[in-house]
Amino acid sequence: MIDGRYAVHSKVARGGMSTVYLATDRRLDRRVALKVLLPQLALEPGSVSRFEEEARSAARLSHPHVVGVLDQGVDEIDGQPVAYLVMEFVRGRTLREDLRDHGRLTPRRTLALLDPVVEGLAAAHDAGLIHRDLKPENVLLSGTGQVKLADFGLARALSASTGTATLTGTAAYIAPEIVLGEPAQPQSDIYSIGVMAFELLTGHQPFTGDSPFQVALQHARADVPAPSTLLPGLASDIDELVQWCTSRDPDRRPVDGAALLGELRHIRPILTDEDLDHSPAAPPAPAHQDQDQDQDQDQLTAVVIRRPGPEGAETHREDDGSHTRNHTRVIRPGDATRVLAPMPQRPPVAAASPTAAHPAPSPRAVPEDGTTAAAPPRARRSGARQASRRAQARAAQRPEKSLYGSTARRSRRLLVVLLLLLAVVVAGAGWFFGAGPAGVVSLPDVARVPLAEARAVLDQEGLNALSTEEVFDDEVLAGLVIATDPEATTRVRRFERVELIVSRGPEPFPVPDVVGSTELEAAAALGAASLTVGAVDEEYSEEVGPGRIIGQAPVGGVELRRDEPVDLRVSLGPAPVAVPDVVGLTEQEAVRALERAGLEALVDGTRSYSPTVPVGAVVKQVPSGAEVERGAVITLTLSRGPRLVEVPGVFSLPEDRAVEALEAAGFTVEVDYTFGSAVLRLVAGQSPTGEQPEGSTIRITVT
Repeated sequence: MIDGRYAVHSKVARGGMSTVYLATDRRLDRRVALKVLLPQLALEPGSVSRFEEEARSAARLSHPHVVGVLDQGVDEIDGQPVAYLVMEFVRGRTLREDLRDHGRLTPRRTLALLDPVVEGLAAAHDAGLIHRDLKPENVLLSGTGQVKLADFGLARALSASTGTATLTGTAAYIAPEIVLGEPAQPQSDIYSIGVMAFELLTGHQPFTGDSPFQVALQHARADVPAPSTLLPGLASDIDELVQWCTSRDPDRRPVDGAALLGELRHIRPILTDEDLDHSPAAPPAPAHQDQDQDQDQDQLTAVVIRRPGPEGAETHREDDGSHTRNHTRVIRPGDATRVLAPMPQRPPVAAASPTAAHPAPSPRAVPEDGTTAAAPPRARRSGARQASRRAQARAAQRPEKSLYGSTARRSRRLLVVLLLLLAVVVAGAGWFFGAGPAGVVSLPDVARVPLAEARAVLDQEGLNALSTEEVFDDEVLAGLVIATDPEATTRVRRFERVELIVSRGPEPFPVPDVVGSTELEAAAALGAASLTVGAVDEEYSEEVGPGRIIGQAPVGGVELRRDEPVDLRVSLGPAPVAVPDVVGLTEQEAVRALERAGLEALVDGTRSYSPTVPVGAVVKQVPSGAEVERGAVITLTLSRGPRLVEVPGVFSLPEDRAVEALEAAGFTVEVDYTFGSAVLRLVAGQSPTGEQPEGSTIRITVT
């Protein structure tokens, strides 16, 4: 019992930092998940207070795709502090178990699962929380098809308890910046989502090794490969999504969960059914896959700790959940890591020089020392023109004598013409780069505006190079503009292309036909179709077995919006049947009556005496007067008739003693008086005598 309120039933799971139990909240009478910090962590200075602060932060996050935090506290058991966190109990399984059963998932299933996970993560990022330990074990799939993200807030508290600035996380999903000792940020969670997406699509993790430390170093040193390297033919949009999320540079990833969620919902509608259901028969296994994928991921938790040591020593602590190993590697001057500057996006333009006009070597022929690079052709032409103009200017300043004055006049007229042409060129260039097609304008905001009106607004600004793209959107009405690419208020030139992203309205999701499936199968099918289970009614059915779906509303094929409910009717099996009373009927009559009621008759081989039921008739039935399932067996016992009993002799006995003896033997007694009334009160005669059927009437004469 924790804190006098939570009764612990059983252990659910154990990791390197905490243990999760199934418990009952005695106060509210409900099942909860109880996460208890390991004793050694609870004893570290300040760890409990940080744990409480993180629990309060996580409790402020309320979202349908995030496991809710209900309570937190510290109890003392046997003199030891016990820090605990109470969360809602989700009945179902983890994404790891689902992945282990299927090996890998289709792109359709992967995107459908990632959508609620990223939606919950976006809510956490918006609340200022970073998960820091995203992995399939922390994604829960409930029996009703809900997807929930678990384990918020704990990683930050545990990280603080180690006395370092480096975050605890699972090595297979840890972001490169965390391995390098930088603080976690929302982009760190995005990296873990990208690794999860790679694993869901391919069934393999991108990096493996003999120890968690080796796996973590690979994240820092190598790029996550495209999933299509293991799944040939995979859509390029999915490849780009995974590699965008797993860029080693955090600034090149989506800024947070909301940005990734928008991209997910943008990609999914534009993929074809062939893309979404792509699944090669036997994709090749990665060459680097050297560990069992079914290994418990909690055993791959690694803590990278950097503390200053002698001669620049770097200490790594690896925690596999059962014991800790410390490795110290001395970093010598020869081990220094070289930092390579990023390659320039465009080659620099060569400076103007007198030699610019001479032919240059091909830009592909770059010397091995990298000291010089040929200017691109446009740069060479520009340098040549500049050199020619300078030469002309110098020549114009050089004094020149002429013996013919008409030549000088012609030169002056030519100069005037050239100046006029130059003025026209300058004026044209001013118009072209000002009010003309190359002029710069601020892109108007046309969000939530009808497409025709948006086109008119952009046309007024001189923006005529327009294109449109239609996407589904749950909030913006069909036909209205959602946004522009580039974004509104961006300064663009009039000739640049502007894309209008137009809403097609909410995305329709066809309702799957779940009639005949079990309730659990129906919930899974509706969840995969981005729908939820609505009201569940139970009724009897003669055709459908118990526990299976006999009806749904709406029916299969109808299109609904995301997360809309579908009501289900579940069969209870055939209705119970009332057992008819067949006691006193003959055997044949009783059997026919039971068969008409849908029951089966079984005649007992033994028979019973009965003073009231004739021989061969039913004297007893089991069961009787109740409702049973159709087809149940009713046992019948037949009568042997009354038992023969020896009539006691009561001649000369007093009347009361005679009556008592006959009734005790099971007979009915009638009394006749010789003189009309009793005088001596003695029995003077009886009839009949000998053996008589039990219950027969014996007549006695009293004097």
